[in-house]
Amino acid sequence: MKKVSNYLVYAMCIIAIAFSAGSFVKVYANKAPLASSATAAPGQPVDLTYAADKALPSVVTIRVVKNSKTVIREVQNDPFEDFFSDPFGFFGTPNRGNGGTRKYQQQTPKQQGSGSGVIISSDGYIVTNNHVVADVDEITVILTDNREFSAKVIGTDADSDLALVKVNAKDLPAITIADSQKLRIGEWVLAIGNPFSIGTTVTAGIVSAKARSMGGGVQSFIQTDAAINRGNSGGALVNTNGELVGINAMLYSETGSYSGYGFAIPTTIMNKVVSDLKTYGTVQRALIGIQGSDLNNYTDNLKEQGKEVPDFGVVNGIYVAKVVEDGAGAAAGLKEGDVITSIDGKPLSKMAELQEYLANKRPGDKVTLSYLRNKAKKTATVTLKNAQGNTKVVKKADLDVLGANFREISKEEKEQFDINYGIVVTKVDNGPFKKKGVPVKFIILTVNDQPVKSITQLQELVKEASTSKTPVLYIKGMYPSGKVDFFAIPLEDD
Repeated sequence: MKKVSNYLVYAMCIIAIAFSAGSFVKVYANKAPLASSATAAPGQPVDLTYAADKALPSVVTIRVVKNSKTVIREVQNDPFEDFFSDPFGFFGTPNRGNGGTRKYQQQTPKQQGSGSGVIISSDGYIVTNNHVVADVDEITVILTDNREFSAKVIGTDADSDLALVKVNAKDLPAITIADSQKLRIGEWVLAIGNPFSIGTTVTAGIVSAKARSMGGGVQSFIQTDAAINRGNSGGALVNTNGELVGINAMLYSETGSYSGYGFAIPTTIMNKVVSDLKTYGTVQRALIGIQGSDLNNYTDNLKEQGKEVPDFGVVNGIYVAKVVEDGAGAAAGLKEGDVITSIDGKPLSKMAELQEYLANKRPGDKVTLSYLRNKAKKTATVTLKNAQGNTKVVKKADLDVLGANFREISKEEKEQFDINYGIVVTKVDNGPFKKKGVPVKFIILTVNDQPVKSITQLQELVKEASTSKTPVLYIKGMYPSGKVDFFAIPLEDD
């Protein structure tokens, strides 16, 4: 769960994490006979049965498992406990009672959880939330007709809290995807998912707000009062035509259960994330390179601090609090204190609106910004950049990019070098390792300050670094002689 203000809680799929060792695109359908509720005559009742019938087969239950694992824990020694339990050290661990630390093995329990997902193509692609499938070992997808499939993760994006998984199946009932920008406040919507693991459930409400931001990540939520609870995560928000307009992601609650509002990721963001995950394996995020906030939030904050509020010449817009050095905005001439009022002619009053617009762009795309500086109107053409400050396609690197082979350290080597973990370099070919002089038999201990205990972990650290702002591996390790050394390995082309 994710806390913002009074308990802003993810409608998390992991609703009943069991800590017991034994448990753990388009749909080819007829056109809707009913018009959207947004165009219904005032005062007329809205029939939601068609939407439910059409969308229900496309919403699936996702069950996840985290297997039991053996982990190494490290705790600070208590010298008094050591003295009174074994004052002469006959049964103690070396270095206990000397202010050091001691390590021990712990078996984590098998964990189980469940959430929801939406079939977006008949060949088995399913969208869910990142927090539903992050760091799990097994994923099972259950259709409304009770068929079960094992699923694999195609890609995840923590910033948007979206994930794409796939099952090996054909002719699945894919949902029709609508344009979430056409949603209107007050329009009826249905939330479909698997709350509390009780089975597929439909709740109804209206769109109560759009472009909501809850802080952090790429956020421009659809706010609805359709009931969303734990387990609804990754489920569908649909309009009265049964078309997907959002992926349910979180709820606002003071109790941890539904008591007011749910929030869904709009399809305008989802479509781009899905496309990038399919094509590149990671999201190509386009950035202006600014930090800021809604202008009215900025002026309200000044008032609360008793400070004078400048005359910006406008009451709505995005206040630029900082321009990132070498970013796209800096190159286009943006400065701190500017107020952005529109992008490509689209008026802006919220940072979330800007984020939603940019979510459909890629590095290298150009946008036109209108803004005010000292009340003077200005325009700028901005060439968007990625987080690394260029316009290249960002891809998650594999271990192959290093130009080396590895193996996990043996028990004998642990004893010989008095270490608990490490990865041994067994071969060096052409590539970054050879360029930087990393030799065969070098033992990697940490990468980017993270202990490396397995090749799988090294793989994940390489992937993470390759898409970061600074795509570099900072390696600490030792030679067979025991000498410690450090290497900085760049992951991008020179």
